[in-house]
Amino acid sequence: MKNLIQNSICLLLIAVSTTITAQPSSPSDESKTGHYLYVATPGIRDYLGYGGHGLVVFDIDNNHQFVKRISTQGFHDDGTPSNVKGIDISIPLNSLFITTLESMQRIDLETEKVLWEKKYEGGCDRLSISPDGKTIYLPSLEKDFWRVVNAEDGKEIAKIKVHSRAHNTIYGPSGNQVYMADIGSPELHVADPKTHKVIKKVGPFSAGIRPFTVNSDESIVFVNVNELLGFEVGDIKTGQKLASIKVEGWDKGPVRRHGNPSHGIGLTPNEKEIWISDGHNMRMHIFQAFPPYQQLTTIPLSDMPGWITFSIDGQYAYPSSGEVVHAKTREILYFLKDDNHNTVSSEKMIEVFMKDGKAYNAGDQFGLGRKN
Repeated sequence: MKNLIQNSICLLLIAVSTTITAQPSSPSDESKTGHYLYVATPGIRDYLGYGGHGLVVFDIDNNHQFVKRISTQGFHDDGTPSNVKGIDISIPLNSLFITTLESMQRIDLETEKVLWEKKYEGGCDRLSISPDGKTIYLPSLEKDFWRVVNAEDGKEIAKIKVHSRAHNTIYGPSGNQVYMADIGSPELHVADPKTHKVIKKVGPFSAGIRPFTVNSDESIVFVNVNELLGFEVGDIKTGQKLASIKVEGWDKGPVRRHGNPSHGIGLTPNEKEIWISDGHNMRMHIFQAFPPYQQLTTIPLSDMPGWITFSIDGQYAYPSSGEVVHAKTREILYFLKDDNHNTVSSEKMIEVFMKDGKAYNAGDQFGLGRKN
């Protein structure tokens, strides 16, 4: 009997051991290779009801299914999560960078650990990283300056004084110019990243500049401006404003956030269309991205949009209200759903291609042109 019991115990231990060995690796291990959408939350103010706190990862090639949630930092002094202001990637450093109201953090994509977090006097807004992944242009939180920061360690390289309310930033695809939108100024400021000096201005536009985007050869800029339901167009080379386009057929009414009728603008990668947010009517309006900028159609959304970007291949449009839209058919395909089956809405997301834990290609947070 004793031998029978011992043999039974041994068999049980072998079975348990085999079961443990045969179990699949953790989601973190399984998701080192693939095509993902990284969504930083809380990406609409401090509202945790739009996806909680962290980096929520979705599998783009698997119907945008939830993959995992990566823990992040970025807290107010009282310990509550701080509003995410921007997200960008350095492929050479294999790192995602997230700004919140107070700080910037660097997250290693392979280990999914926060390598460092730094608080900056004057706060942080929507950063942009150079194409070589080495330099960050980091706006203060609506103060009168941008910081230039080393992406490796977060140390300040230079400071650029502009106007009064630093906000959105685009490091040009060529790496030769950086575009800085100051809410308090009707002119887009353009810096030379070799000298970190403002070398030209585009405009003036009709009011302070909000979200904006540029085409791939950096000749044209499309901007949202205060009080306009629509967009304006500028020639980057000459500095002249070219056009002001209003959305026709829809009233300009009150909005819940951003204080602006159109806060969110994106250029499709093929540069044929401009998509415009309408906060009052909760829609995306679509226009031709060339004169006479014909208004094409409108897409109703489930919530107020405050941002728009696209997948690199142009197949998907991502309004910040949480929908995944087929850019050609205009059909809403999916809603981004997190680990609690809640819709994830954020104005801060980026597409990343991974292989064995290393990023090798990535989209952008702005919906930039990719024709060239």
